[in-house]
Amino acid sequence: MQTEGVDSHRAVEELKELADLTGGPDGARRVAWTDTWKEARGWLRGKLEEIDDISEIETDEAGNLWATAPGDSERSVLLGGHIDSVPNGGWLDGALNVIGALEVMRALAPQQRPVTLRLVDWADEEGARFGRSLFGSGAAAGALAPDDVRGLKDRDGVALPDALREHGVDLDRVNEAGRQLENAAAYLELHIEQGPVLERMDLPLGVVLGTFGVERHAVRFTGQHAHSGSTPMDVRRDAFIAAARSAVEFRDDATRRDDVRATTGFVNVSPAIVTAFNGWCEMSLDQRALDADVLADMLASAKEASERIAGEEEVSVEWERLWRIEPIPFDDALIDLADEAITEIVGKSHRLPSGPLHDAAEMARLMPTVMLFVKSLRGLSHTKEEDTPEEDLELSVRALHRLAEKTIDLVASRE
Repeated sequence: MQTEGVDSHRAVEELKELADLTGGPDGARRVAWTDTWKEARGWLRGKLEEIDDISEIETDEAGNLWATAPGDSERSVLLGGHIDSVPNGGWLDGALNVIGALEVMRALAPQQRPVTLRLVDWADEEGARFGRSLFGSGAAAGALAPDDVRGLKDRDGVALPDALREHGVDLDRVNEAGRQLENAAAYLELHIEQGPVLERMDLPLGVVLGTFGVERHAVRFTGQHAHSGSTPMDVRRDAFIAAARSAVEFRDDATRRDDVRATTGFVNVSPAIVTAFNGWCEMSLDQRALDADVLADMLASAKEASERIAGEEEVSVEWERLWRIEPIPFDDALIDLADEAITEIVGKSHRLPSGPLHDAAEMARLMPTVMLFVKSLRGLSHTKEEDTPEEDLELSVRALHRLAEKTIDLVASRE
């Protein structure tokens, strides 16, 4: 499928080419700061070097790869993505946005444009090796402090600063990557949905309203363990039962609300033996919502429920925050343009939030930002079973092209 210089079929074929180069029977292997990721980066650089109208290809202080097609103004529209993957990941997560942006650059770079167009491949969006997601975009945005990640190690004991050094990155200089954003006027990103909403609606494409805010806590209940055979049911102080009842309350509260999430991901108990009930239980709670007030109310309700249940079970409860990020809404004007672009390509659009985080979340703090989603079959991602129909992938590349054109015009009108 080819429209106005965009060969969306070529983009899909290049996705397959990258998968063949850096994947295998167990899925994608492009974990950041590894040789396979470096190989993928070299493949991408080779594709960019074939575009005559790209004046510069460079790697910044945080390891992000940039390609620039100059316009009449230094004000720039950014097309972003990440080529790194999780271990045994899918062929589309991350790679689609980079290769879609590559195809848009091929179409638009040769044209006379009022503003500059830039492609960025962010380093280590996934955080798969060292646990710090959004590394490159966070460093450029000033949201990553080197001292906060200096002590991170991978499962083999390799320290993050040492791994970065092997790829030419000095941890103490990563925030200097922010110079790349000095003239940035807008950021666009294409991604698979990673969820089932668009497929359930039988729609290929959607516009992302923003990324969920996250409240993540460890919730610990303390009672008294004792023998399972000798202790009557009505005098037990069972920490696990308090946690289990609370987990159900957390889930039910989220179910009653509109488009939020609440997840208990881990549960640890002590003494964890078959002949005793547990006097101590620790569980996680991950809550997500697009509205900050809703997220705050979810957290308050969860704490109230846990304290009430703890009282009924005659145990104590304490909360420890593990991590939080505020909801990050995307730009209203760009959301409207994305709606227009999708409607022009497929006839109908849908607006939805993103539960997972993306590099776009870091960019939205600094500039107008929006994302496009293309449907994911069965809602699967971060697995080799991840898939999207090829015809929908082609539509998504065409929609990104139309959105880029519209965004260039919008930025130029604001000069």
